Amino acid sequence: MMWIVCLAGLISLGGQIVASQTRGIRLEDLTWVEAQAALTPDTVVVLPVGAQSKEHGRHLKLRNDFTLAEYLTRRVADAATVVIPPTVNYHFYPAFVEYAGSTTLREETARDLIVDICQSLAAHGPRRFYVLNTGVSTRRPLLASAEILLKQGIVLRVTDILAVAGPAEQKVKQQKEGTHADEIETSLMLYIDPASVDMSKAARDYPTGVGRLTPKKDSPGRYSASGVSGDATLATREKGAIVAEAMVEGILREIEELRKAPLPAARQ
Repeated sequence: MMWIVCLAGLISLGGQIVASQTRGIRLEDLTWVEAQAALTPDTVVVLPVGAQSKEHGRHLKLRNDFTLAEYLTRRVADAATVVIPPTVNYHFYPAFVEYAGSTTLREETARDLIVDICQSLAAHGPRRFYVLNTGVSTRRPLLASAEILLKQGIVLRVTDILAVAGPAEQKVKQQKEGTHADEIETSLMLYIDPASVDMSKAARDYPTGVGRLTPKKDSPGRYSASGVSGDATLATREKGAIVAEAMVEGILREIEELRKAPLPAARQ
């Protein structure tokens, strides 16, 4: 019988220890006994969050954010000694629900989902959690999750994807503005998963108004027939490489800062 467990960069194959290609441990690949050994008070748990069903224009897949989360998670697993639970593929995305296929949780549900996951794992040792967050609207409920967990002596840090990528985006972007399925997001996909991009359908769309995006011209909100906010036609793989590498660098830096962060005392 063969069994595999990756701990501190090693793999055991039927009792023989060999070098692993990654440092991170995918929780789903362990038995509960192996998970018990991996989940210690010193463990940093990296929890990816990325929508698997959210509109990204006519040229990108609904799984865009999930694809980005999985890519960043692989890069983190290659470089950092962390434990990685399965990616959370539903969360708080209220701005896109007028486009078919887009899904969102209620804000309170999204908040409590992360709290429940972290509490379940913390019961076996870990007190440091890093949400590898690929969204923007997700940050508010995630920060609310962090406040709840802090009272229990658990630290939760959340990626600000705009901040970690900000300087790189400013370096490469040409669009006058953009927030969604735009030059930057499309460039990332051209670098990460080019087969998922149809540049013949990429659009330049600068919605006006306030509120959530809508494909209905006479509806309240910000009208975008394509679902794009920005200029996706300007996207290139080269721009995506610069932004993706900046994201990886920033996320890894934040994970190591979390590893050294003092733990708070639980409060009643």
